[in-house]
Amino acid sequence: MSKSNEEVFLTKEGLAKLEEELRDLKTVKRKELAARLKLAISYGDLKENSEYHSAKEDQSFMETRIMILEKMLTKAQIVDSSKMDLSAVSVGCIVILNDVEYSEKIEYRVVGPAEADVLDNKISYESPLGKELIGKKVGDIISVNAPMGIIKYELLEIKML
Repeated sequence: MSKSNEEVFLTKEGLAKLEEELRDLKTVKRKELAARLKLAISYGDLKENSEYHSAKEDQSFMETRIMILEKMLTKAQIVDSSKMDLSAVSVGCIVILNDVEYSEKIEYRVVGPAEADVLDNKISYESPLGKELIGKKVGDIISVNAPMGIIKYELLEIKML
């Protein structure tokens, strides 16, 4: 099965964020880009017009992002936290881990790839750590192969937002 046909798992917050991004791109950003293109065209000679080429490139990136978002939203499966079984890790839950080597507690929310953001402690279920966490229970030891070697975590708690 190809990636393009797979379901996209999102939390309600992730869905709202992607819908807002799509709305902004289709309304605000498209108008801004149209104005940039109009101005660049007014400078004349399109072959030598760097402003025009830059705007066209930005337009291409934006339209690609719009297509990606639309496709993701049509395949979106919303994770319902109220129906979640907290006996094992699944998409949408929060895990509290203990780094075995350093005895440091770390908290992550397991999300779909579309809303992963390590700086916000949201990890994708497709990431190396996410893959190891799915299905694990409190007390399990998780080993993750990292560039600096194997990192071991103990799963201390599974909870909801």
